[in-house]
Amino acid sequence: MNSHPRANPTGIPARHATVALKWQDVVWLGAIVSIGVNLRPLLTSISPLMTTIRDATGLSFYGASLLTSLPVVAMGIGAFGAGGLARTIGETRGVALGLLAIALACAARWTASSGVALWATALLAGAGVAAIQALLPAVMKQRFQARVPLAMGVFSASIMGGGGLGASLSPWVSRALQSWQAGLAVWTIPACGALVCWWALHWRSSGTAAAAKPVAARADTLSLWRTRRAWTLGLYFGIVNGGYTSLAAWLPAFYQQRGVSVAASGSLLAGMTVFQATSALLLPLAAASFRDRRPWLILGLSAQLVGLFGLIAWPDVAPLLWVGVAGAGLGGTFSLTLVTAMDHSSDHRLAGELVAFIQGVGFIVAAVAPVVAGLARGWSGGFGAAWIMLAGCVVAMMAVSLLFSPRSCGQWR
Repeated sequence: MNSHPRANPTGIPARHATVALKWQDVVWLGAIVSIGVNLRPLLTSISPLMTTIRDATGLSFYGASLLTSLPVVAMGIGAFGAGGLARTIGETRGVALGLLAIALACAARWTASSGVALWATALLAGAGVAAIQALLPAVMKQRFQARVPLAMGVFSASIMGGGGLGASLSPWVSRALQSWQAGLAVWTIPACGALVCWWALHWRSSGTAAAAKPVAARADTLSLWRTRRAWTLGLYFGIVNGGYTSLAAWLPAFYQQRGVSVAASGSLLAGMTVFQATSALLLPLAAASFRDRRPWLILGLSAQLVGLFGLIAWPDVAPLLWVGVAGAGLGGTFSLTLVTAMDHSSDHRLAGELVAFIQGVGFIVAAVAPVVAGLARGWSGGFGAAWIMLAGCVVAMMAVSLLFSPRSCGQWR
């Protein structure tokens, strides 16, 4: 890889950014959206129903927090196996296997009646999400080489949008069918739909054979485990996303404690994800023309900080404002961090390996945050201390963002 200080680490000529989208690209983006919306409802559908689930299963605050943390841990651990999965069955089949795991886990929640059963479905769904999140970026890097920020923005926005649907649709289904299990199991339907779309896309497409086949082992394999930049990106991604996992797990409970109804608190979480989805698409597009991603990363982190400060100081004054600003920061930083990771190599396979590694480290780190927040709630009776902890982490990540200069992206190996 070119390590010259002024090299473009993505290896993409600037003129390529002006190439118009073809209809095949639009179809691909549609398939990516259908997949992305399935990656967060397993987290956000739990949160608005948390009180009902705890009453029905007898879970403690710590046990309930595992319903959000275990999938995130599975996302992290599973990401480390993405390389082996790609070499064994290929990226296309790996993504399909991930969708199948999500569909089976959601279907199993229809009959779940204990905390143990819900934990098992959380792990299975998390493993499916891990496979998709680790393998699909490499496919997108190859398919949209000149438009990586657009593809990653669309993917990230669909992830966040799916999270919003989980927070709003699951309580509605639960009320309509008088069953909290139904509210969780309904997500079997879009997972099956995405699986059909993915297979139809590759059945028709003649240009995706490389992605459909197992990936041969490369002779120039880089050990990411011994690479400082890979660890820095992984910890950065994890700490930043700890804000999302904590808010997804406990924001409705926080406002329910303040007298807000289950439906209204779920709507707040859904509102947060609307801002997340919008920013996840727009921030990478705004940064696409700039080689230096750092100012945009700091902008996203600043929005998170403002939102958290509002929740700490004035939670009952315009709560949607604070939740929306925090969500915009979370969504934009999520997608732009992945774009920044892919800036480190023009080789889509190496970029995919790096993205998988940072998600492996990052999601394990992010899984700790809602557990700590749940413990703090159990000890103190409130969530103020948890929001202060998250704000401190955001300030620290602003400093870390300064390390990701364009020059360092070209010299990281």
